[in-house]
Amino acid sequence: MSSNQNDMVFFDENGLRTDQRRPDEIRPMKIKIGVLSRANGSCYLEWGANKVIAAVYGPREAHPRRSQRAGKALIRYRYNMQSFSVEDRARPGPSRRSSEISKVSREAFEPVVLSEAYPKAAIDIFVEVLQADAGTRTAAINAASLALVDAGIPMRGLVSACAVGKVGGKIVLDLNKPEDNYGEADLPIAMTEDGKITLIQMDGHLTPDEFIEAMELVQKGCRQVLEIQKAALAEKYASLMIDESDSDEIEMEVPPDEEDEDTIEDEVLEESDVTDEMVDDFVTQVSERLAKDVAAIIKEYEVGGDSKEIDLADGLFDDEDIDVFVIDGDSDDSDDELDEFSDGSESFDESDESGSDSGDSDDSGDSAGASDELGSDSDGESESSESENEDVGFDAEDEEEEE
Repeated sequence: MSSNQNDMVFFDENGLRTDQRRPDEIRPMKIKIGVLSRANGSCYLEWGANKVIAAVYGPREAHPRRSQRAGKALIRYRYNMQSFSVEDRARPGPSRRSSEISKVSREAFEPVVLSEAYPKAAIDIFVEVLQADAGTRTAAINAASLALVDAGIPMRGLVSACAVGKVGGKIVLDLNKPEDNYGEADLPIAMTEDGKITLIQMDGHLTPDEFIEAMELVQKGCRQVLEIQKAALAEKYASLMIDESDSDEIEMEVPPDEEDEDTIEDEVLEESDVTDEMVDDFVTQVSERLAKDVAAIIKEYEVGGDSKEIDLADGLFDDEDIDVFVIDGDSDDSDDELDEFSDGSESFDESDESGSDSGDSDDSGDSAGASDELGSDSDGESESSESENEDVGFDAEDEEEEE
């Protein structure tokens, strides 16, 4: 306060202040959250000509360890004014004023921060005043409150701060620099959303009635600040919610695309030229071919006593062959016989040629003999074919003995 306050003119003929504000009006405020990438939370705030930046680091392990608290986190608050923040260069480093503001500001957050959730940890709040124009401590508290929210620190609510004072015999809200320097009283206050006061200081003189009037006016100012803080938070996190909703919409569009692909595949299958008659003819040819080849396998097995390997799909498939192995049911050593079958690949061509040289009657006889060998019921024709197979088998054994 200055002794020349009687020489100052704080209001014009319309009752407006020197910056054309009403007595119950705060200065314009601009807030940007998350301005520092290396801090856990940060906020840049402009309030009138004040420019303040706040950063929060933590919760993190408290050092030195003797400062740790077993039941809750340690809150540390550092308020600092840059040497270029005022017209006359300020001395760098801490001062009695900055130490006092750091202490009362820390105490303003201690009842609000849920420090019990982080025992033996530290939550560091750093506030730098880049440009000062009266009310820097309240501007710093408002920025620090938003920085704590940006850092994800659990709190009982936001802390909003504003100052009220007496200039020219009138109570006014949010003092500017001339009003703060030449006014009669200054009363900064910080309070929570539910109206609980966490910080109150006064410099100057107020009567009891003026004090009550000032308290009512400063509560109105804190509510205005609170609405601006909420709007800044909503602006930031609303954009994040929009980005998340866009990603969700993209994910929701994926299943319809998959369904469309399935539909296209079904349409391609429906429009193909394959008919049921073609499928039936193909199955019939394969069945006849398999019947002939199985009969040939059994015949070669009876004659030579060795397992044979033939191409069951010779003439039907151009790109792949199907190998069939016949294993003696009485033998337990199936693995050894499989190895022997793999070595007898030459018998493929022989059995195939023998099957192709035989006529239609031989093919029918071979099929009947195969069905009799497998234990199925047969008529008289199957018995005659069986006898022919036995004669052929005996002749083959005689020829091997002579050799």
